[in-house]
Amino acid sequence: MSPAMPRSNDKHRIIEHYDIISPYYRSLWGEHLHHGYWIRGDESKEKAQLQLIEHLAQLASVKPGSDILDIGCGFGATSLYLAKHFNAAVTGITISRVQVEMAIQAAATQHLDVQFLLMDAEAMNFQQQFDVLWSVESISHYQNRQEFFASAAKPLKPGGCFAITDWFKKENLTPAETRKFIEPIEKSMLLELQLMDDYQHFLTSNGLQITHREILNKLAPKPGTCASTSSKTKHFGPWPRNTAPTSSPI
Repeated sequence: MSPAMPRSNDKHRIIEHYDIISPYYRSLWGEHLHHGYWIRGDESKEKAQLQLIEHLAQLASVKPGSDILDIGCGFGATSLYLAKHFNAAVTGITISRVQVEMAIQAAATQHLDVQFLLMDAEAMNFQQQFDVLWSVESISHYQNRQEFFASAAKPLKPGGCFAITDWFKKENLTPAETRKFIEPIEKSMLLELQLMDDYQHFLTSNGLQITHREILNKLAPKPGTCASTSSKTKHFGPWPRNTAPTSSPI
C-alpha cells in the first residue's frame, strides 16, 4: 500500500516555510504579511493593508481596551497596530518560532506591551476569554477547520466578535478550473481553499451568528500592475476574498 500523499497544507511544511522565509517576507513585503483592502483601486499596497485592518476593526466594533486574540499573527504588525491605535490588550499566536521572535522584537522596538506566543491555532488552550478573535488570511492553512472553529468559539466572550478574512474558492468550479487555478495556489501557498458557505456552517454550528459577509477583492490590482506585489498577489484566480465578522449569542 503506497503512503498517502501529503496535503498541500501540511503543518510541518508550513512551520518550516515560515521559519525560513519570514525574514525575507518582512524585507520584501513589509511589516504586514497580509494583503490589502483597496477602496478606490489605486492605493499603495501599504495603504491598502492598513485599510484592511481599519475596515475589519470597524466591522468588529473594536473598542478601546478590548481584549483581542490575533490568531495567526505573523510578524505581529497587526497586533501592534491594534494595541497602539485602539489601546487594546492583544495576544498574538503563531506556529512559527521565527515569527514569534520577530514580533517580540517589533513590540520592544515600539515600546508596546503585546504578548506573542508560539501556539498551534488548531490546539489553542486559553483560560481567559476575549472580546475579539481576529484571524486574517490564516485559517486556509489549517487542516481541520471544523475542530478549529469549535475550539475557537470557547474563548470568545458572550457578545464578542470573531473577525475573519480569508481566501476562498468560488462555487461550482469545473474540474478544469480547479486544476488550472486552485491547485497551483494551494500547492505553492500551502493552503486548502474552501467555500465561504463552509466557514459559515462551521461558525453557525458553534452558536455564532453571521453579522457581515463581504467580498473584498473587487478593486484589488490585477497581476502585473504592481511589481512589488506580483509574487504574493492572488487576485487572478476564480475565488473571492471575504470578511465575515461574527458575534456570539448574548
